[in-house]
Amino acid sequence: MARAPAGAPLMTDDGAAPAAVLGWGLVIAVPLLVIAFLDRRTHPLAFIACTTLAGIAYLRTCWLLGRFAEGSNRVLALCLALAAVWRVPLLLGPPKLSSDIYRYVWDGRIQRLGYDPYITVPDSSEFRQLHTAETLLMNHPDVPTPYPAAAEIFFRAVVTAHESARALKSAILLCDAALVAVLLWWLTASNRSRWWVLAYAWNPLVAIEGAGNGHLDLLGALCLVLTAAALTRGKRTGAAISFALAVGVKFVPAILVPLFWRRARLRDGVVCAVVFAAFYIPFLSQGGLPLGSLGNYLAHWRSNAPVYSALESVFPTAALVALPVAFGFAVALWARWHLDLESPEAWAWPLAIALLFAPTLYPWYLVWITPFLFTPRMLPLAVWTVSVLSIYWQLPDWATTLIEYGPVLGVAAWMWTSRFPGFPPPNQPPATAL
Repeated sequence: MARAPAGAPLMTDDGAAPAAVLGWGLVIAVPLLVIAFLDRRTHPLAFIACTTLAGIAYLRTCWLLGRFAEGSNRVLALCLALAAVWRVPLLLGPPKLSSDIYRYVWDGRIQRLGYDPYITVPDSSEFRQLHTAETLLMNHPDVPTPYPAAAEIFFRAVVTAHESARALKSAILLCDAALVAVLLWWLTASNRSRWWVLAYAWNPLVAIEGAGNGHLDLLGALCLVLTAAALTRGKRTGAAISFALAVGVKFVPAILVPLFWRRARLRDGVVCAVVFAAFYIPFLSQGGLPLGSLGNYLAHWRSNAPVYSALESVFPTAALVALPVAFGFAVALWARWHLDLESPEAWAWPLAIALLFAPTLYPWYLVWITPFLFTPRMLPLAVWTVSVLSIYWQLPDWATTLIEYGPVLGVAAWMWTSRFPGFPPPNQPPATAL
């Protein structure tokens, strides 16, 4: 029997596979609905059980998505509605795993009051009267903001409409919904199964960090997916603008610049640079590029960084912080010449490698790669987006590292050695197109 091409679905829809996917969606829904009302500090075992069950059901879904070609549009719509259902209680409740959103509220509030977030220290006595009940809950109030300018403009826009954490979470949820729409368009335009949108929409990490914690990374991921989809469709100016937005939200995707080489025009690069620079115009009153506490963050903050910490113990130099950028850029450069532009691996793996070597890795950082999980070859990264939730389990560092990275390495090794469909076997180069 002839073997299917790499990345091709293994069977057509007979109705059973989509129904099985829907069934696993119901399994994902139960623990995520419980998490919305659960305090991990008082019920740590229940939290561990819920995130584990949701993660296993999600990975089983990803496995099924690679087994069939198409399914009923009505069932797919029902699956997406189910994803919306478990986001609602997460949205309505307060963030329970991170207090970053209160910094977002503060940054937007002080901009509206005429202050510069890049020089304003929240716990300084002269600004104490500017706090609200929500902004007093922010973390690291002893330093100014570390976020790039596009993020700051986003904070101000939302807070101007309504000053609250829920308003910002709602705005992030709109980004989440828009990302689903862009993915559906990209999957359809590239002749892929639209069912792969569930690899993003049903990812527990996305729901927890988006509707639950309201993290800005969903806005950045939306801009990055718009970049990829636009560039693959030949809309180069649109890709340049959305890429400037993505980098303006967080600097991480800047390592993907090699993917644009000879695929975008010089004028597109100029447009990108001008748009990015325009974000900083409102913050240039002090002279120089405003970075706030970003330098302090890179120099001193360490969390969930076993690779970086090991290297830092051998090479204790501040220059080591450039290593994640160099590795991510190198992988992007390799992807430019060896992978098709529409390949999700070309966009996700450089980011994943940069994050692997980063000095700090919080779970929400991996949200950037969740929109690119729509092929069986991305299974190791799908596993990582689930296993990274173990950071919230409050276990010893060695146990967290083992739980987070062990399954990723195990799945990658199994796929490499077992001639997994869509994954290159040993001594065989990867396909250049899906």
